[in-house]
Amino acid sequence: MAVITEQDVLNALKSCYDPEIPVNIVDLGLIYRVDFVSVPRESPEESKQDVTVEMTLTAQGCPEHVNISAQVKSRVEQLQGVSNCTVNVVWTPPWTPERLSPEAKKQLGIE
Repeated sequence: MAVITEQDVLNALKSCYDPEIPVNIVDLGLIYRVDFVSVPRESPEESKQDVTVEMTLTAQGCPEHVNISAQVKSRVEQLQGVSNCTVNVVWTPPWTPERLSPEAKKQLGIE
């Protein structure tokens, strides 16, 4: 079994977007944390991991929070070796534009 890493999860989430901003949620700085728990199976080759993603949104009133969370859950669960994904939307610390990656700043014309 291939062990899933945080980088694998982040790479997968680069295909998820806030529909109002043309930048993926990783480069927007919305992903705060990725945790893993091994789920034992009968044979080690069948072992999988549960993944928990802690993320935020650019604004608390974001009407897309349910869709974005579902998109994150679906995308992570498509990774080979992932059993289940839980998405926790948190508001602390609040998101600020300082969390934007250099690529996101370039895309949005903020430099």
